[in-house]
Amino acid sequence: MAGSGGVWGIEVGQSALKALHCVKSGDEIVADGFDFIEYPKLLSQPEADPDQLVAEALLQLLERNDSIRDRVCISVPGQSGLAKFFKPPPVELKKIADIVRYEAKQQIPFELSDVVWDFQTMPGATIQEGYALESEVGLFAMKREQAYRQLAPFEEVDIEVHSVQLAPIALYNALAYDRMHDRIENETFDPENPPSSTVLLSIGTDSSDLLITNGFRIWQRSMPIGGNHFTRQLSKDLKLTYAKAEHLKRNAREAVDPKLVFQTMRPVFNDLVTEIQRSIGFFRSIDKKANIAELLISGNTVKMPGLAAYLGKNLGYDVHVLDRFSRLSGEDVLSIPTFRDNAPTFAVCYGLCLQGLQMSQVHTSLVPREIVTQRVIRAKKPWALAGLTAILLGTTVQYIMTERSWDKTSDQRWQGAASAVSQMSSYSSEQMSTDQTLNSRLTFLNRLGEEVSGNADRRLMWLEVMKAINEAIPRHPYPDNEIPSPKELPLEDRVDIHVTEIETKHYEDLSAWYTEAIARRHREEMRNWVRVMKQMGKTRELPENLAEDSGPTGPGWVIQLRGYHYYNSPERIGLEGSNHVRATLMTNLLEKPIELVDSSGETLQFTPQEMGFAYPLLLNEEQPRLVDVPNPDYEPDMSSEIGGGVPMAVLRGMPPGFRDGPVRRSNIGSPNAAEPDANGEMPTMSVRRLDFVFQLVWTESVLSERIEAKIQAAKEAAEEAEAEAAAAADAMAANM
Repeated sequence: MAGSGGVWGIEVGQSALKALHCVKSGDEIVADGFDFIEYPKLLSQPEADPDQLVAEALLQLLERNDSIRDRVCISVPGQSGLAKFFKPPPVELKKIADIVRYEAKQQIPFELSDVVWDFQTMPGATIQEGYALESEVGLFAMKREQAYRQLAPFEEVDIEVHSVQLAPIALYNALAYDRMHDRIENETFDPENPPSSTVLLSIGTDSSDLLITNGFRIWQRSMPIGGNHFTRQLSKDLKLTYAKAEHLKRNAREAVDPKLVFQTMRPVFNDLVTEIQRSIGFFRSIDKKANIAELLISGNTVKMPGLAAYLGKNLGYDVHVLDRFSRLSGEDVLSIPTFRDNAPTFAVCYGLCLQGLQMSQVHTSLVPREIVTQRVIRAKKPWALAGLTAILLGTTVQYIMTERSWDKTSDQRWQGAASAVSQMSSYSSEQMSTDQTLNSRLTFLNRLGEEVSGNADRRLMWLEVMKAINEAIPRHPYPDNEIPSPKELPLEDRVDIHVTEIETKHYEDLSAWYTEAIARRHREEMRNWVRVMKQMGKTRELPENLAEDSGPTGPGWVIQLRGYHYYNSPERIGLEGSNHVRATLMTNLLEKPIELVDSSGETLQFTPQEMGFAYPLLLNEEQPRLVDVPNPDYEPDMSSEIGGGVPMAVLRGMPPGFRDGPVRRSNIGSPNAAEPDANGEMPTMSVRRLDFVFQLVWTESVLSERIEAKIQAAKEAAEEAEAEAAAAADAMAANM
């Protein structure tokens, strides 16, 4: 008998009733009971009474296990219900239920009041700030009358069913927990590059369920071919009774003519392969990025000789029998020959037990809501009765005690004391009320003060960050703040860096950003920066333990800058292109002091590190490229050469940037050099431009915290200097 505290997973099949009992021991699932009860006849045979056969099997299950005291989860065939999967648009999580209800009205071909349905978001969904961006929702439904029909045999033998699940979904739960748990728990689902998929074929008696899943997504289909079709083919072609045909199918290798047996069953083999190929082909048409790696088969039909080899040969996949559960322990059950011989048919029961123990990926249930409500009310009735009894007992005792006290007292004797007590109680209540009001007011004012004072620095925090970044961006020192023309100062001689875009992204843990690729890039950039600084005559050393730096951790922001510059003269070998970004922007973000003004008007200086900046790096390493930019100094060709080239005299008078690139002929002869010509084109010139992407980490740090840190650092430095001076004085005194 299985112990209490676990879950029974029961599958009512067409040929047998399978039951598995599991308990949770720490992080392990332990099987401590099972049963396999074959019916005298198949439920689908014309002369069989399915209700009676199932009821007898359940009674036999109760007799063998004394009673079913634990939670019970049952499965229903895949063709008895509906399973649909759809991708909702990006929406708030709380609104998914409304979208699912609308989708249910579209997908379920019955009135919602006539069906039992449930839904769940599948694993691998991307949730950001309360929004579901990349998600898939599973919708499961079954007609209400069908649900009651499935529950009826259990109600007759007084077994309370807690969960009803579709058999294909129970198979998915077993496969996801037993073979795909590492992928689901540790990997992030990428729709553009999904992991490999596994095909699970559960061959039943009259039908089969085909399930394709990669752990995050599911596709399933029921096929009208099962093990009984092989038996019928043998019975029909070899003129055998059903029982003899079934025996011959299970023992085909020991038959007098095994070849004849397999040739007789070949049409069914071919039909099964065709159905599988058609299903997989349809799946590939709707999911072109899927990669199928293997085929698993389950159900007792897999014991038929040659089935696995035939499927592998005709389908081209590695075929394995699902007869071992790597994460299920309990040798007292797993070592029993009856369980080992029928292990392929217990996959559904395994998945049901996982759902009952809350270890499954899909935990929907198709138990009608009214039954659940009745059970909740029934469970609370004893507590309600106990509560009413306690109230009644308390009031009775109170009445008796009050009556006895009333008998021993009189109004005249205690009237004065009662009046004094009443007055004091009233006075005390008034004072307590006043005190409570004043305390509430004080609490409000304290919180208001904390909010006002606490948020002052935080409101300025992003302004300080933008100011620091703005000061770090290099600018050319233009006289009188007037930008000269390209003829006066060529673009390639200007150190300006133009930032076109600033993006920020918050990380709960910056280690998610600091991947191995980013770490390599950071180490490479620090070496490049040191090399550039040495080339400029400024000696810099690499940070200590650069190779062992594990990167930033904890919450923080990653700030990304996109920009470009024209400081790319070929004459500045080693200081143009990306090196110009390192020599200016990166150096400023590593070393340049940042000046801020506090509330008193005092100017304070902070290092980039005190501001919270770290790990600046140039993400891309590109070469400058020629681009066309507007030419405000363009002078049209005034020679008599109409439609010809630009005169050499004009070219000689142009700056180098003008002579390096082509001149558009459509601009020649324009009346106004600063305006578009008749074709709508502006005069241009070609210059060398470098586009770059730059990132750095910023950890939040408000002004008050930085000031306090500087004061503390100065205090510690003063104490250290004082200690050194005292030590020196002691040393001098000792020497004297």
